[in-house]
Amino acid sequence: MKVEDALKIIKRPYVTEKTLALVEKENKLVFLVNEEASKKEIKRAIKTLYGVEVSTVNTARTLYGKKAYVRLSPKYSANDLASKLGLA
Repeated sequence: MKVEDALKIIKRPYVTEKTLALVEKENKLVFLVNEEASKKEIKRAIKTLYGVEVSTVNTARTLYGKKAYVRLSPKYSANDLASKLGLA
């Protein structure tokens, strides 16, 4: 996947107290994503943009748009990625 395509899928990280707790407890990050994006597309976009393996993706539609709850593979740390993104 091209970086340009990945940037169309992943809008931005979604940060609240609750999502920061998920980073530490469950190795998950939350992103706002394109409404039309599938879970497989989200998984590939995260790998393309951030160079990490994703184990699962769950999505939810909210007032803010479509959110993707992305659990990283055990060999990667969501805390490290959150720090690189300036979230933690």
